[in-house]
Amino acid sequence: MTQESTEVRGVPLVAGRLVEYAEGSIVSRTIVKRETGNVTLFAFDAGQGLSEHTAPFDALVFILEGRASVTIGGKLKEVTAGEMLIMPANVPHALQAAERFKMMLVMIRS
Repeated sequence: MTQESTEVRGVPLVAGRLVEYAEGSIVSRTIVKRETGNVTLFAFDAGQGLSEHTAPFDALVFILEGRASVTIGGKLKEVTAGEMLIMPANVPHALQAAERFKMMLVMIRS
């Protein structure tokens, strides 16, 4: 997974255009990084995923394009472009690219 950390202020942005697919990879781009939380864009190539893990904070996932399979607490959810879901803090979750997809991840520390 590659990561580019950039912050953009005061400029209208199209989120899906700020991160591009890479064959066989997951690409991420941090848009905002603060002590209080992060906003990160991801592009997953088909078949790529993040293995099961937990996070100490709730995380909001917004699918920008494509389709993802998200497992939260052992329950599979299919999420498509325009949909979002909240992955609760301290609950195991994983993401898998059913097809190429882009998402925005918003984590707010509390």
